[in-house]
Amino acid sequence: MKRNVLITGAYGGMGRATARLLVERGYRVFALDKTVGAPEQGIIPIEADVTDESSILHAFELISGMTDQLFAIIHFAGIYMLDSLVEMESNDFERIFRINLGGAFLVNKHFLPMMKKGSRVIITTSELAPLDPLPFTGIYAVTKGALDKYAYSLRMELQLKGIHVSVLRAGAVSTGMLGVSTDALDRFCNKTELYTCNAERFKSIVDRVEARSIEPARLADKVCRILQKRSTCFAYCINRNPLLLLLNLLPKRMQLWAIKQVLKNR
Repeated sequence: MKRNVLITGAYGGMGRATARLLVERGYRVFALDKTVGAPEQGIIPIEADVTDESSILHAFELISGMTDQLFAIIHFAGIYMLDSLVEMESNDFERIFRINLGGAFLVNKHFLPMMKKGSRVIITTSELAPLDPLPFTGIYAVTKGALDKYAYSLRMELQLKGIHVSVLRAGAVSTGMLGVSTDALDRFCNKTELYTCNAERFKSIVDRVEARSIEPARLADKVCRILQKRSTCFAYCINRNPLLLLLNLLPKRMQLWAIKQVLKNR
């Protein structure tokens, strides 16, 4: 009997690669996303918006009509945003929290009845989650940090039911999100009125972080390995950026000084 897995953000780069690899490994995948493709062998598309509770309830009805048990829920749904914390629109501030944090909350809440002892929840956060955020990427880092804390709290609770919760702290992955981050940086540098930082210097930092990106297939393989473990750790990391790690080894005062030297106008 095939094990059933629910993937959110299943038609993005990471979700798509993971869904296909899981099917190769003998799983059946319920692929949940706002925009889905045609059914494939072993992949059942489920159109739903993770920020809309009624949409998630409808997805639950569809899936519960096909099975009464999920072996795993794997969360990839999320968005990237780059902006100033004091210039960004209020709607954008709320939206990124609704998607990056609220989406995982709604899915886990409503699909919990299908999770049995030994089931798994894997939440993709970010390598930034445990680190101090860089300027203008703060809103993204804050949501991923909150998601990381949410996952740890969820692990504390669901361990009492024998359900494993882990986070996958991924660095840069070669998906469409890398292009989104570049576009977001360009828009920010063009619109900001408070900051006249050298855009090219800031871009160089982003480029260094993204230059070490990995293919989605490597992340998919990591997810499969986590699912195969009898006992899981809380956090798994892949493709951590050494520059970010080195920066975070410095005392906060030195981190602030270093970033200021890099970004200030000369």
